[in-house]
Amino acid sequence: MQEIRSLGVIGAGAWGTALAKHLAEKGLEIHLWAHEREVVDSINATHENRVFLPAVPLPHSLTATASLTEAIEQRDGILFVVPSHVTRLVLRKMAACLSRPIPLISATKGVEEDSSKLMTQIMDEVLPESMEQYLMALSGPSFASELSAGKPTAVCLAGRDAQLVARFQAALMTPALRVYGDTDLIGLQLGGALKNVMALAAGVVDGLGLGHNARAALITRGLAEIVRLGAAMGADPRTLYGLSGVGDLVLTCTGSLSRNHTVGVRLGQGESLNAILGGMQAVAEGVRTARAALGLAQRHQVEMPITQEINAVLFEGKSCRKAVSDLMERDAKPEKGRI
Repeated sequence: MQEIRSLGVIGAGAWGTALAKHLAEKGLEIHLWAHEREVVDSINATHENRVFLPAVPLPHSLTATASLTEAIEQRDGILFVVPSHVTRLVLRKMAACLSRPIPLISATKGVEEDSSKLMTQIMDEVLPESMEQYLMALSGPSFASELSAGKPTAVCLAGRDAQLVARFQAALMTPALRVYGDTDLIGLQLGGALKNVMALAAGVVDGLGLGHNARAALITRGLAEIVRLGAAMGADPRTLYGLSGVGDLVLTCTGSLSRNHTVGVRLGQGESLNAILGGMQAVAEGVRTARAALGLAQRHQVEMPITQEINAVLFEGKSCRKAVSDLMERDAKPEKGRI
């Protein structure tokens, strides 16, 4: 099995930078691409991403670049970590730089807003057909700041080629990062994306001061929605009970470092969405994913009441308290209903 020695990381947000730091410290040659010139200059001059991951020292061996060609040329693989709403644009630019098929791992947790497509589905559309078997996705409960601090983290890597997944498991794993393997690309990406929508809703519950009972119910019923949609889209429900489903859902719905949960809390406390997003440097993926998730639910005729209500709060001006009361006063249902 060929050893992985050099990787390009596309996207220097907090998570992309944390992964680049982790892999550079392991001894891999890492080239980190950033769209923002000030991020490239900050990393190369001060060995710190002062914009997206401040106060975290980066290895001197980690190189940042504004050139996609430089980031991906002659690498053994690529980690793709850009926000979902610019995925298609960046992939089109990457396609022009690819001289050969190369393993490509999506670590972006989102769904494209207009098409409701998962990241590897966009990759299938935009990249050459020869890349199809080289596509993978990485997801799981993983705050960037904790991985950067060397705290234990476990994630899952899924791909169509089990042998390729095994190669990159070995490349990514360290005593601080445990990587499990899978072949369920749909389930892994869906869990990683939809947990952000549920984190918004959990944040609303907390912002309203509704208590731990309500938050636990929200997380549990949110998982039921994710599993229903996953089954309709061909995912293995067991994937959604794993790291990229339950694991990431619990973390993002309860962790104080979650951007999506924080947005929900502020909504519950009465702030407007525009005011909240206007003051944020990083992206809260759940806001865009909420609309895409509702589109998927309608397309696959899956009932997702929490997703529907959070969309009404975000985009239709519905009050948070009214959304909660409408959820609580729905007709009685069996808990183990049809998937």
